[in-house]
Amino acid sequence: MNQYTIQQFIVDAFTDTVFKGNPAAVCLLDKWLSDDTLQNIAKENNLSETAFTVKNDNHYELRWFTPGGEIDLCGHATLATAFVLFSFFEKNAESLTFATQSGELLVTKKDEYYELNFPAYSTQQVAVTSEMEEAIGVRPLEAWLGRDLVCVLPHENEVINANPDFDKVKALDGLLLNITAKGSKYDTVTRSFAPKLSVKEDPVCGSGHCHVIPLWANKLAQAEFRAYQASERSGILLCRIEGDRIYLAGKAALFIVVVKSMSWTKFRSMTTA
Repeated sequence: MNQYTIQQFIVDAFTDTVFKGNPAAVCLLDKWLSDDTLQNIAKENNLSETAFTVKNDNHYELRWFTPGGEIDLCGHATLATAFVLFSFFEKNAESLTFATQSGELLVTKKDEYYELNFPAYSTQQVAVTSEMEEAIGVRPLEAWLGRDLVCVLPHENEVINANPDFDKVKALDGLLLNITAKGSKYDTVTRSFAPKLSVKEDPVCGSGHCHVIPLWANKLAQAEFRAYQASERSGILLCRIEGDRIYLAGKAALFIVVVKSMSWTKFRSMTTA
């Protein structure tokens, strides 16, 4: 049995105010723990995502776990991880590179903002169904499917006031459900729901915007967006699209730092099954 100490930071991402935006736990590891251990830490934290990172030469390996399982891409937890590293460990760096399931991701510090260079998800238009309407409470104008399901609603107020039936959301295609509409104050207004991952609502979803922004870029014929996530905590994302890449910029606020000392029985390499 091994005694192991973890530094864990709780960071609110896509906001400059504590208790707003999307909280993520960031765990700095010297070596990879077993998948079961990582999953149990994420369950214990019970946040929409817990990020785990290990330094490897000139880059960082990065993985994200929800309470319901590992996920291939997460914007707010990447921003939170970059915030911690820039603030405490890589103070002279201008950018950081992360090796992830979704490939190499670059985060660049730009004054008070952290800009994520992420892949855009490809989506295909699918038929609007009565099941979507029953799950959301509003009949979508359009539906698109990639990793997630994206439903375009008639008005931003219907996004803001939506009260989904989460059991019915679970039965829909896609990993997450993102509902979105054109905004008045902001270019887009979106909410994201992930009951399949034991997260009813993701307060601010970066990977969801990797679905949403390409759709709105085509509809509105523009490349830059001020996007608003209309959850109770709320958040603002500055987005731009260049080819098949989405740039998401936001601020972050540190909530708390915790040092955990625990006994672990399993360690793993990121390169092993």
